[in-house]
Amino acid sequence: MAVEYTGTGDPARSMALLWRAADREGRTGLSVDRIVAAAIALADGDGLAALSMRKVADRLGVGAMSLYTYVPGKGELVDLMIDQVLGEIDRPELPGDWRARLEHVARGNLALYRAHPWLLQVGTARPPMGPNLLAKYDYELGALDGTGLSDVDIDTLLTSVLAYVTGAGQAAVEAAQAPARSGMSDDQWWEVQGPLLEKVFDPQRFPLAARVGAAAGEEYGLGDPDRVFDFGLQRLLDGIEAFIRKH
Repeated sequence: MAVEYTGTGDPARSMALLWRAADREGRTGLSVDRIVAAAIALADGDGLAALSMRKVADRLGVGAMSLYTYVPGKGELVDLMIDQVLGEIDRPELPGDWRARLEHVARGNLALYRAHPWLLQVGTARPPMGPNLLAKYDYELGALDGTGLSDVDIDTLLTSVLAYVTGAGQAAVEAAQAPARSGMSDDQWWEVQGPLLEKVFDPQRFPLAARVGAAAGEEYGLGDPDRVFDFGLQRLLDGIEAFIRKH
């Protein structure tokens, strides 16, 4: 569930800051870039819920009021953080055919979620229109350019793939964080839950859950996010391939 939303700050100030209309280092050594970098480091380490202007100021060793000269509030700061990390996605010349290119795009976005899990806590229905976001969008559209599809279809298919990656990224991040959050590995958790479940579970009442769950559990335990991601991505690409052939 999102805990912050992009686009909640002043639109004019956010746009000017995103495009760095004026970013001069002040007497304290502060700049928009330094503030954004500190905010990202804070969110990477402690999660987005820990983000506040005061904590960013503490990290920089300055008073909280000093930040407001450069960034007017948390809403604008979140926009800047999003655009900044989007610039981290590697954008080499797109490889191979459209399928290889789209797979490259999907894996790059999954890697970004793993590097910055807090991205999954930000609602981006109204995305910050910064240079890195637009560069990313322009680059990723290239995965389907030349397929003969309409511009609207290209945009819709790219959006569908990115939505899939967001869901898969959520599962991958949760699986990676679960041991630290619970204090137990998956095996340790199941050693506790398994015997308890056996006392209440009736395979006659839930026959498919019993059969399929047993097969899946034997194959990959509580789950394998990488395997699920790969399988689902290939099926999604299969569907896009059929769509391209049809059109």
